Amino acid sequence: MSKEIVNNKSKRGYLEKDFALFHIKDRINLELEFHYHDFYKILIFISGKVTYLIEGRAYRLKPWDVLLVNSNELHKPQIDASESYERIVIWVSPAFFEKSNTTECILETCFQLAIKENLNLIRQDPTQLHILRKILSQIEEAQRNSEFGSQLLSNSLFTQFMIYINRLYLGVDKEILQEDFTYDERICSIISYINSNLERDLSIDTIASLFYLNKYYLMHKFKKETGYTLHNYILQKRLIMAKGLIRSGYNITEASARCGFNDYSNFSRAFKKMFDISPQKYVNSITRN
Repeated sequence: MSKEIVNNKSKRGYLEKDFALFHIKDRINLELEFHYHDFYKILIFISGKVTYLIEGRAYRLKPWDVLLVNSNELHKPQIDASESYERIVIWVSPAFFEKSNTTECILETCFQLAIKENLNLIRQDPTQLHILRKILSQIEEAQRNSEFGSQLLSNSLFTQFMIYINRLYLGVDKEILQEDFTYDERICSIISYINSNLERDLSIDTIASLFYLNKYYLMHKFKKETGYTLHNYILQKRLIMAKGLIRSGYNITEASARCGFNDYSNFSRAFKKMFDISPQKYVNSITRN
C-alpha cells in the first residue's frame, strides 16, 4: 500500500509517470488541509465515513462512489476516524490523455463535464459494480507484473478504465445524488467566474457588485462554503495558474501579469511563500530538468 505524500504547503503528491494507482486502507485521525495537484485524480471510495469537499461542493460518499478531481481543483476529505477509510486513488498525468486521445474520443471529457456541471460524483448502479471491480483488479495485477508487455498492457487496461468512467459520467442521474451532494449555487457561480477571469479585477467590491451581494455577507458565505477566505482563494488560484504558465514557457513577468498581478515584487513574495521557491529559482529548476 502507498499513501499520498506532501510535496509543499498546498499540493499533495508528485507524479512522474502516466498514471499511478494506490489501494489504501487506514484510520486517519487528523484534519487535512485543502490541497491541489498538477494532475487529475480519481478516487474510488470503498468504505468509511467521509465527506469530500471540492471547490465549494460537499459529497457524502457511499461505497463504490467515484470522485473526479480536476488538476488544480482545491479539495480535501473530512474523515470520521471511528471507521477505517478504504479507497483506491488514481493519479493521471495530463500527458497520458494527450497521447491517448483521438478526434473521436477525448478521455478527459468526464473531467471537463465535472467542471461544467459542477458535479464531481459518479454513483453507479449496484448491479454493474462487477465491471468496475474487474477492470481495477486487472490494472492492479498488471502493475505488479513484470512479464513481457506488462507496461503496455497496464496502459491499455487503464485506457479501457477511462472509457468506462466517461460512459458512467455521461449516464449520471443528478436526482439520485441530491441527498448526498450539497453546494451553494451562487458560490459555485462565483468560483466559476473567478477561475475564468483570474487576469481581471477580482476585488471583493467588484465581485459583490457583479453578483448583487453585500460584500460582508459574501466574505462570510464564501468562507463557510469553501473553507477559504475569498482573498486567499483568489490568490492561490492566481499563483497556481502562474506556475503552470511559467512551466509551459511564459516568462515570469508575462505569467504574473496574465494572472492579475500588477506588482512583480508582491507576486514574487506570494509565489515563494506558497511554493517554497522563488519564481526565478523555479524557472531555473525547469531548465535543468
